[in-house]
Amino acid sequence: MNKKAMIAMSGGVDSSVAAYLMKKQGFDCVGVTMKLFNNEDIALSREHSCCSLDDVEDARSIAFSMGMPYYVFNFSSRFREDVIDRFVSAYENGATPNPCIDCNRFLKFDQLFFRARDLKCGFVVTGHYARIEYDAQRGRYLLKKAADSTKDQSYVLYAMTQEQLAHAMFPLGSMTKAQTRAIAKAQGFVNAQKHDSQDICFVQSGHYGDFIERYLGKTFPEGDFVDKNGKILGRHKGIIRYTVGQRKGLGLSLPAPMYVTKVDPETNQVTLGFHEDLLSDTLTATDINLISLDRIHTPLRLKAKVRYRQPEQWATVTQPDEHTLRVVFDEPQRAITKGQALVLYDGDIVVGGGTIS
Repeated sequence: MNKKAMIAMSGGVDSSVAAYLMKKQGFDCVGVTMKLFNNEDIALSREHSCCSLDDVEDARSIAFSMGMPYYVFNFSSRFREDVIDRFVSAYENGATPNPCIDCNRFLKFDQLFFRARDLKCGFVVTGHYARIEYDAQRGRYLLKKAADSTKDQSYVLYAMTQEQLAHAMFPLGSMTKAQTRAIAKAQGFVNAQKHDSQDICFVQSGHYGDFIERYLGKTFPEGDFVDKNGKILGRHKGIIRYTVGQRKGLGLSLPAPMYVTKVDPETNQVTLGFHEDLLSDTLTATDINLISLDRIHTPLRLKAKVRYRQPEQWATVTQPDEHTLRVVFDEPQRAITKGQALVLYDGDIVVGGGTIS
């Protein structure tokens, strides 16, 4: 086994403890932080004090304390192309993206793997809460849920390939967050009590619509809110500000609560409906990746998630062709949203997933 590992260090407690655990196992470790964007890329001034500078210093401090070489890799051009541009394009086309999945797919487990090979590292290690096991009977690597269900991040890792799983390690997969923090505190890490990052890193304000308009240098025109029969209910402030299932922030006085049920960039209309209009028992997903098997040949009974925080739901899954999954849920699901990830589970094993189309 190649005992040299590249540790993706964000400056947070999870990746720091992952580095410590790999060192404890006798691995020769190299710490790296990915520089993902320039302030100008996300419409911040050069003088803006970006918190990522503090993150880099925290990561560097931890790496230095463990005697690890440390590098910062500039992936800003690839991040712009593979994450920010895809994020913006999705909203322009009436979809709701998940940029964290794209970051894992195109940066952490793609570009970082190339750099790891350059540095002769056999593994890329992250602080994700998930597990990887090799199943000799299947002859496949399996991605499994974390032992701590409250921290499980397998949903955002469904796009990993067999090659990537073979050369990735998640040391925190069998631990709880409390155990992780306890190790960090015992080791005197400066970030032992650092809060977890919650927001999308490149949308500093939390207002996606404002970010997209600044990024593109243009405004999106107002249009009509309509009901399912086409009746005009009011005016919206640009389609990029709405997503399926949304109720707050519509700016309308309505006799009963209404929700966004459709965003149509071609007509520039946002359709509103009632709770029952959000319910659906079927979906189609494309751009799929299967992990525990190479293809779904016959209908499978699996559990499925259509958003990160949603509990899994029983469904029957078929694969009509190489690029498509079709899912029929036992019970109608609320606000199945174009652009979000479908992830399939067989117990604690990630079967695979795709993008809801």
